[in-house]
Amino acid sequence: MLHLIRLYNTSFALHFISLLLLIGIAPIVQAEWLKQQQDIMGTRVTVELWSKDKALALHCSQSAFDEMHRIDRLMSPYKEHSELSRVNRDAFKNPVKVSNELYRLINQSLRISALSQGAFDITFASIGYFYDYRLHKQPDPLTIAEKLPAVNYQQLNVTNQSIQFNQSGMRIDLGGIAKGHAVDQAIVKLKKCGIGQALVSAGGDSRILGDHQGREWMIGIQHPRQKGQVALSIPLSDSAISTSGDYERYFLSSGQRIHHIINPKTGKSADKSWSATVIGEDSTTTDALSTTVFILGAEKGLELINSLDGFEAIIIDATAVTHYSSGLQRPESLQSTH
Repeated sequence: MLHLIRLYNTSFALHFISLLLLIGIAPIVQAEWLKQQQDIMGTRVTVELWSKDKALALHCSQSAFDEMHRIDRLMSPYKEHSELSRVNRDAFKNPVKVSNELYRLINQSLRISALSQGAFDITFASIGYFYDYRLHKQPDPLTIAEKLPAVNYQQLNVTNQSIQFNQSGMRIDLGGIAKGHAVDQAIVKLKKCGIGQALVSAGGDSRILGDHQGREWMIGIQHPRQKGQVALSIPLSDSAISTSGDYERYFLSSGQRIHHIINPKTGKSADKSWSATVIGEDSTTTDALSTTVFILGAEKGLELINSLDGFEAIIIDATAVTHYSSGLQRPESLQSTH
């Protein structure tokens, strides 16, 4: 059973959680620890690793960043020449042959879609494409009604390493799983490089390799409406943790939060949760599952997580109540108050 460690008293209701990496366990200035950051896949990526060889550490860190840049070039829906963009352009006209890597990840996405009865659906982009969070634009009800039939993972024909859309207007976006995949692949690069202790994070997705010099890494969950304040921490090693929330890309419209996690059933921002965190063995799966349980909400989301081996979750619902999966010991001091 994982234990959540109390960090501070708060009388405020917990609205949602976001991932905060508590790096202060060992001073960054130690020569053996290397911490570097780059902006990749639309977020800040951090690689921190332990090595007694400074030159090797720099080489290994860069190889992890290079791998994540490669995956971004392959899977970004915003890069005109990416493989995913080619699929979105051509897959309704004819089957599009894709790389084995993209093919496997799309198949993994479809398995989670089936597991969640469509709560996770990479074809959400058929409507998500019409949202612009920087310009505060959202599709009107007529557009949603027109485009909603294209949001249907069962209309994806995935055979012979090719992708074909069976529905006009269909698009796919791997934003709910690709960052987790990139984090996992960065860890693979570090392992091949001889690194045994590291942390790679990309936005809300993190993967821990080994421990932190004989101790567990302390991964903190931040208070939602008080930036920089930590509600609780989770000691982890050799684990992955992902958080999905309504705070990364959003705008307010008539007092309503319009955010980037789209409910495939409605074509609108999911409204049952403020945040969902999932802990497991690999970031690819925790990334997809955190999106899934965010959309499902606490009751169905925890029912799903509790049915799976090796995963735990913390969900903040739309009434500011915190919910924990069966393997997490709930700290009484963190119960939400109203």
